[in-house]
Amino acid sequence: MRPSLLPASLLETLALGKPAWSWPTLRGISRVVVPKAPLLSSQLYRSFSTRPQLRDWVPTPYVHETTAGGWHTYDIFSRLLKERIITLNGPVHDGLSATIVAQLLFLEADNPEKPIHLYINSPGGSVTAGLAIYDTMNYIQCPVSTICIGQAASMGSLLLVGGEKGRRFALPHSSIMLHQPSGGFSGQASDIAIHAKEILRVRESLNRIYQRHLTKPHELDEIERIMERDLFMSAEDALNMGLIDEILTKRPGSGSESLDKKD
Repeated sequence: MRPSLLPASLLETLALGKPAWSWPTLRGISRVVVPKAPLLSSQLYRSFSTRPQLRDWVPTPYVHETTAGGWHTYDIFSRLLKERIITLNGPVHDGLSATIVAQLLFLEADNPEKPIHLYINSPGGSVTAGLAIYDTMNYIQCPVSTICIGQAASMGSLLLVGGEKGRRFALPHSSIMLHQPSGGFSGQASDIAIHAKEILRVRESLNRIYQRHLTKPHELDEIERIMERDLFMSAEDALNMGLIDEILTKRPGSGSESLDKKD
């Protein structure tokens, strides 16, 4: 298949690069190296890539709505956006971050009081891209409810815990993973020292974010010990630690605000 026949969105996904350092994804890799060999026949690509393979690509569904003036067609994610639902699927990178930040700002402009629901299924990714989403969640006036479906690992777990207190949920079989950021740099010794100092600063900043959002008090030293190695948790473990507020088995109520926490 010639590259020109690939969907534009898929080409953009494959072309995305990686910053000098990032919070590693669950599989330990957040960069795609497109092999010279055919995409589907590369065993290396099948084994280690966190991006969807060509054969796994699924077209975006479209839905139709009848209105007084006729009918409108939406892709499914645009239709969910009308219900103030945002989905974060896959590795966190600059392109995904820009899209989610724009959606958050748009929904705040539409109604600064109604809550926003952010569904997270992510192995993690870029620290800077994830922090852009986190800062925007706290910057806007709308309360942001976070819901873990599948997994919220690495940066995904920080976005999960960074939701509005009392509105952070996980489905029963979700998996949450915490760990410290990692990265690498090569060059002169002085440059390596500069980057090492920066990643230590980022690690402390991330630890303080977790400490601030956990519902149960933890000393910073304790957070550092927890983050020292990969820590996998079930939804119940995350609830006991204070990462989430409730485990959902059924959507409470109906409509776009059905996940609102009731007093």
